[in-house]
Amino acid sequence: MNNTSSTKSRSIWHKLWFWILVLVLSGTTTTSFGAITALFAPVEPQFFSQLLQKFTSDVLWRKGLPYQLSQPMNILVMGIDQVSGVAENSPDVFEGRSDTLLLVQANPTTQTVSLLSVPRDTQVLIPKVGIAKINEANVYGGPELVESVLESTLSGFEIDRYVRVSKGAFRELVEQLGGVEIFVPQPMSYTDNTQQLKIDLKSGWQTLNGEQAEQFARFREEVHGDIGRIQRQQVLLKALRNRVTNVAVLPRLPHIIQVMLKYVDTNLSFPEMLALVSFSLDLERDDLRMVMLPGRASSSDEYLSSYWIIDQPGRDRILEQYFNFKLEDFNYNDLFYPIKVNETLSLEAKIAVQNASSNSQAATNFAQYLRDQGFYNVYVVSDWPDKEPLTQIIVQGGYLESAEVVKNALGFGNIEPASIGEIGSDFTVRLGEDSVEIINAFQEQDKSP
Repeated sequence: MNNTSSTKSRSIWHKLWFWILVLVLSGTTTTSFGAITALFAPVEPQFFSQLLQKFTSDVLWRKGLPYQLSQPMNILVMGIDQVSGVAENSPDVFEGRSDTLLLVQANPTTQTVSLLSVPRDTQVLIPKVGIAKINEANVYGGPELVESVLESTLSGFEIDRYVRVSKGAFRELVEQLGGVEIFVPQPMSYTDNTQQLKIDLKSGWQTLNGEQAEQFARFREEVHGDIGRIQRQQVLLKALRNRVTNVAVLPRLPHIIQVMLKYVDTNLSFPEMLALVSFSLDLERDDLRMVMLPGRASSSDEYLSSYWIIDQPGRDRILEQYFNFKLEDFNYNDLFYPIKVNETLSLEAKIAVQNASSNSQAATNFAQYLRDQGFYNVYVVSDWPDKEPLTQIIVQGGYLESAEVVKNALGFGNIEPASIGEIGSDFTVRLGEDSVEIINAFQEQDKSP
């Protein structure tokens, strides 16, 4: 094999294992991270071992895999809470509440993977139970009931397959990967004796082991609660993507997948798994798009329990823009905010500007710049505690099609399709060091006669 084909072969193998551990796990949470293994690991571990030996990178490059994904596949991923009094090897470990619930679509038409995080407190109607939280559905009727309830909640959006992951998968995965590098934005200290949970993390960049990464994922601050936790889970997913593609980790991935099998329950068939792997070979990192189900936290005078109340127009917009599912009676023209008929962004869009550069005035300057262009709902938030090289336009509210409008208005920046920005904003502009040069250019221009 010449150097060119050898390089291509390594690139294919690199992408394959990257998406094996990212494509459908996608479950940035303490339990659902293990789901990545389920989508690409057959029911029989011995057969999987034979497959790994047979399909070398050279074979993949020359012949490809025998199955192809011909249409979008929608997969429900659930991370299951620990079930008290149940042995680790019992099938009942999958019968608890869903600590995390994700909807993942692999779409061969758009060559994208879309991930929808559904807050576990989302208010739903469970047959024969009544108003309840989505995380209770698995207890009452297993994955079939969760699928049915979620399909009704998402306006009839059809779910094809499910993956359930038991407690302990995430910690095991991080340990198998040798830790994960994370920026902890603030000190995290919390003790919950009821859950036997103690969290103690310092701020800054650090390599977290399995226990520490689980602490990072489970930490719940009083202000944002479960929504802030979902944000940190998406940050963890991005960090895991980087770790999985490390040259020191790649040779160990087949072994890691086999170790993780015990944590997984799925109804994906083996041909479907191979089709997903084949689909993944043409994907790049930027093809993964993450978003959170829009809504609001209920108030204490509405319900006895706290719920995540779905924003129905926002839900339908997410389903169309991220999952190519459009309701016949839903039309953007009926919405004043934030999309208008001419595809321009409404001036009411909530844009949070956050400084992550060495220029202390960057956020103030660029916030005013956006206001000068007519956006009057622009506000400055506290500085990001780390310096970023490049500016990010974070699609916090899931307005994917409008992100380019914000980018054009700003004049620079990379679009980040993830809900990792300022909670409550539609977009968060996190200014990196590249913004400093632009500020300097503006200042020089102002000085010129």
